[in-house]
Amino acid sequence: MFVAFELFSHILFSLCLGYYMMTALQWYNYRIKRVILHFHKIYWHLLFFFIPVLVYYLAGVWAWVYIYFAFLPWLVVWARKLDKPLVLTARVKRFFAFLLFAILFQDFLCLASVNCVNFGLLMPLAASLIISSFYEKLIFHGFYSEANTKLENRSNLVIIAITASFGKTSIKHFLAHILSQKFTIYHTPGNVNTLTGLVQDVNKSLPENIEIYIAEAGAREQGDIAEIAKFLSPQVVIIGQVGSQHIEYFKTLEAIRNTKMELIHSKRLKHAFVHKSLNILPSNIVHEYGDELKRVEATLEGTTFEVFIDGRLESFKTDLLGEFNAQNILSCILVARALGMELETIKDAVKSLPFVAHRLSPMRVGGKLILDDSYNGNRSGMEASYRLAAKHLGRKILVTPGIIESNIEENEDLAKVMNEVFDIVIITGSTNAQTLLRGLKKPKIHLLKDKKGLEELLAKETHSGDLILFSNDAPNYL
Repeated sequence: MFVAFELFSHILFSLCLGYYMMTALQWYNYRIKRVILHFHKIYWHLLFFFIPVLVYYLAGVWAWVYIYFAFLPWLVVWARKLDKPLVLTARVKRFFAFLLFAILFQDFLCLASVNCVNFGLLMPLAASLIISSFYEKLIFHGFYSEANTKLENRSNLVIIAITASFGKTSIKHFLAHILSQKFTIYHTPGNVNTLTGLVQDVNKSLPENIEIYIAEAGAREQGDIAEIAKFLSPQVVIIGQVGSQHIEYFKTLEAIRNTKMELIHSKRLKHAFVHKSLNILPSNIVHEYGDELKRVEATLEGTTFEVFIDGRLESFKTDLLGEFNAQNILSCILVARALGMELETIKDAVKSLPFVAHRLSPMRVGGKLILDDSYNGNRSGMEASYRLAAKHLGRKILVTPGIIESNIEENEDLAKVMNEVFDIVIITGSTNAQTLLRGLKKPKIHLLKDKKGLEELLAKETHSGDLILFSNDAPNYL
């Protein structure tokens, strides 16, 4: 009877460890190196992997007491609190199938052997991870070949690829709206910007009857964007502003810059528009942009700016908020002009640009002005939104975790601006809490370990006439 209990418990325990492993891997795009070296909450690794494994091997039969009355309840509570839980994709299901087979195979071998002391944990987990990774690479190779053939067979399709440290999703949406006034276009959905995501998008979603395909290119390692450039082979490229976003992966700004510049190595490149922050040497194909932008005026009602184009200054107006959006729109204006659109058509399109969700989009609720900038996670954009909020005449409340995947200095500098602008600062999460707390002197401060009590706190602390800015948002594993 005890052998049956031990067998069942071992299978359950191993699957739970696999659940934690796959949750962490899914957050970091199945990059084992990133889960090991760049995981933000290392103590989760200790609580849900290393300590349980040690207890299992060292505590004998008493390990089951710990596993059933400590580990499993903690894991269930932890999983329920996640704002980004494990998604049971086909890849995840295949991993669990491999894991279950490996567990059963090992356990029955152990039962058949007189020398087996206990059921192993690490071997089935390691084997299933290796087999799963190999199998997924085989599958991806097939998907990649299929997508590559589709693109090669559509030689008349104009492909525009966009990368930047920040702002690339906004640029994508702005460019799609402007170009749609003349062309039939399709752009990648959501935040799809990896090679795997783009391959899947081409295979499953790319329409037949379009003239232009607009895609984002993201990176966490050098070479990521080179792979995307090789796959898409875009004729038009936008490389937006570069900053220290994701510097924990790249270590230096120079490495970030060089990675972004990989996009211009497309074999079909005709036009590349590269922001001046990259300090490039322009050519007939590669154009530096940024200095064309003049007299930007950003208010809570919209943004006006001038662009030096076609040898003269032209005025533009948009309902979009934030000075930084003028830089993003500028790149779209230049691309639209290069593709032959008339200036007046471009102006009308800029004027009618819709707000992009969670990127400084305003709403009024109960007499309060709410600015949702929760997808803006870079210093220059966040600081610009704070300067914009300063123009509000009433009280100003900030909800933010600070800048994620950046350095201490940037959060210290951001705290100085918070001091100047806000009456109340609500810090969500622990990642940057101590850095921000050291710098904040003037505002009333609330610290939330997670976003669980945020709604109740805002109802208590805010009233009609206030401005509430949601600045950046981070899942609770960061």
